[in-house]
Amino acid sequence: MNTTYLTFTDEVKDALANNKPVVALETTIISHGMPYPQNIEMAKKVEQIIRDNGAVPATIGIMDGKIKIGLNEQELEAFATNPHVEKVSRRDFPYILSSGQIGATTVAATMIGAALAGIEVFATGGIGGVHREGEVTMDVSADLTELAQTNVAVVCAGVKSILDIGRTLEYLETHGVPVVGYKTSEFPSFYARESGYGVDFRLDEAADVAAMLRTKWELGLAGGAIIANPVPAESAMDHVEIESFIQQALAEAKDQNVTGKKVTPFLLARIKQLTEGRSLETNIALVYHNAETAAKVAVALKSK
Repeated sequence: MNTTYLTFTDEVKDALANNKPVVALETTIISHGMPYPQNIEMAKKVEQIIRDNGAVPATIGIMDGKIKIGLNEQELEAFATNPHVEKVSRRDFPYILSSGQIGATTVAATMIGAALAGIEVFATGGIGGVHREGEVTMDVSADLTELAQTNVAVVCAGVKSILDIGRTLEYLETHGVPVVGYKTSEFPSFYARESGYGVDFRLDEAADVAAMLRTKWELGLAGGAIIANPVPAESAMDHVEIESFIQQALAEAKDQNVTGKKVTPFLLARIKQLTEGRSLETNIALVYHNAETAAKVAVALKSK
């Protein structure tokens, strides 16, 4: 393990040294995915949910030329409030680290940090994927290529529903990434529990998910896995309703020539406006649910 660029909180360092279950968390959701103060409230509560379920949280971000595995309260606050936080994926690591800037890790970057630290489970909201009209723009999230090569299981509420779900699943299949439905046979679409697409297989117990992951990695089959965990029914939005808002937001992004890494934050913010805040409430609920499930899987992995 190359730890040259890593620093750890005492809590995470102790957990890793004593083979305790650890769950990685990203910082992009804090800096670019939610407004203040909901972002900092969410970040703190997610960490507590993981502790309450028997694991140790490790929120990952880049500061002062280091990849921080675990953040203290002041550092969390910086990610929640600093307007100059860069969004970091695989390609951005060398520049952000060498220039000493503050960088929030995406799904791909958090997977890299987790793998460097020896953490096997990561909880997030939804992963990136193939963007709508991706066959024209070639806009495909680096999250997908990371899942194909980095040994970290990602617990999520599917892919963000602003994306092309069908093409995203085809890409994952091509690259050998298992898509597990946790207590579901249908792939969730972030805000909604359904998408019209299936999963590769369904598992209803954290122990069964852990057994599958351990088998995969012991076989030397590199890459992660998607643990698709639908938003709780009481917090879910209607699939047809949210799709109409997404279509409107996509049209506005196109009209305003929003491109690249700015697309997702723009769409999420616009959908929040169009749903009068309901999408943000759903987003927070699914993150909490994913944290709980990820902790259970991390605990189960340590008994394998």
